[in-house]
Amino acid sequence: MKNKYSISIHEMLSIQNKHTYKFFNTWIHSFLKKIKKASLPGFEGVPIYDVIIFFFQGFQKGSLGTRASSIAFNLCIALLPSTIFLFTLIPFIPIPNFQVELLTLFQNILPENAFSFMEITIVEIVTKKSGGLLLFMFGATIIFSTNGINALINAFNATTHSIDTRGWLAQRLISLALVFILTSLLSIAVILILFSKIAIQKLVDLELLRLNLPFYLMQFGKWIIIIALIFFAISFLYYLAPARKNIWRFISAGSSLATILFIISSLGFSFFVNNFGEFNTLYGSIGTLIVILLWLYFNSISLLIGFELNASIQSANLSKEEIPSDLN
Repeated sequence: MKNKYSISIHEMLSIQNKHTYKFFNTWIHSFLKKIKKASLPGFEGVPIYDVIIFFFQGFQKGSLGTRASSIAFNLCIALLPSTIFLFTLIPFIPIPNFQVELLTLFQNILPENAFSFMEITIVEIVTKKSGGLLLFMFGATIIFSTNGINALINAFNATTHSIDTRGWLAQRLISLALVFILTSLLSIAVILILFSKIAIQKLVDLELLRLNLPFYLMQFGKWIIIIALIFFAISFLYYLAPARKNIWRFISAGSSLATILFIISSLGFSFFVNNFGEFNTLYGSIGTLIVILLWLYFNSISLLIGFELNASIQSANLSKEEIPSDLN
């Protein structure tokens, strides 16, 4: 005889599922309520929820993959002449070990295959002072580098969010200015690494540091400088690329996110290529070119994601400002 107080297993599971559903439903509603009011540093007071909505709209309609492919192709064409021009300048720079530190900086950022491909040509060039080559490479660098930066700005302008754009000539001049800014940042980073090593060595000579400590200090300092280089380079791109500079600040949430993604994608892709990738075995000598293109492609996506975040914050901010005027 069935006890009136007894409950079947099916009924128990049904009750448990209802409680679980109610708990998660309450938690989700509470979470959504919080992010509709809360904001993050760099979001300029715009609620997280509004930014997420605009951000995913940009992802859906923004064709990130196509834009990243365009950037990667143009930057790949610009990479070799720009690098050769930069290293052609080295024999004319009277700073000891500048060449070694610049090569080390590239080695830390690029995958092993890509660095090996560039190193052979670079070492051959920097051992000779050639004014003719310098002049030729300067012209090639100006043309191809501005094309690469111009493609990057065009990809930024292709966002689904509303931003101002420039005319052809103004955009070319901004591209040229960005080329010189990025080159200057790279040179400053190398000089800082050099002088930090000299300073640490002086402290060792004065017996103010233990012998095993300088190595860790140099490694830590080098990565701080590399991260700062990437962050400021991206910040300049985001700040100068849009026609109106005042739409977001120089140090923005997008540049912070893009820097983190850039470092993760670079280190992750380098680790994969160096340990698991068989591009040279499968494709021969062209495998190195594929590695460079893929590295540029993944980092182009990182740049676009950061830019889309800034554009989403701007769009959410503008929509918030328009609501009261619409009600009136």
